[in-house]
Amino acid sequence: MTVATILKQKGHEVITAAVTDTVHAAAKRLAAHRIGALIVVDDGGRIAGIVSERDIVRALADHGDAVLSASLSAIMVRDVITCTPEDTVAQLMEAMTEHRVRHLPVVTENGLSGIVSIGDVVKMRIAEAELEAAEMKRYIAS
Repeated sequence: MTVATILKQKGHEVITAAVTDTVHAAAKRLAAHRIGALIVVDDGGRIAGIVSERDIVRALADHGDAVLSASLSAIMVRDVITCTPEDTVAQLMEAMTEHRVRHLPVVTENGLSGIVSIGDVVKMRIAEAELEAAEMKRYIAS
């Protein structure tokens, strides 16, 4: 199964933040949407970085609550690992494990097309395993 399959089920909506947004505003947006990461975009709408709940917690631990008034550019991860709609679940698991990330923006030639989380990948992998088991049962029964 591919990223395109995941996005068909979950949709293409991506919650973003501006580079100039404060860490506090980003934390509020994460909480309001019940998500774990925001894609940070520049003035042209291009991916400039990504910020996760973990990034905010680490910044708070390192700099105290003063970091809440800092802009996202101060704490965001700039080297964003991405995927494409053609990537497979196995490729996503490999990338997430290798780079120790839990969210992968989906990009196409037209720009940002969605986001896939580790939860989406696990859900899809479970669905694949259940389908394989059902097919094996049908084969054995026939």
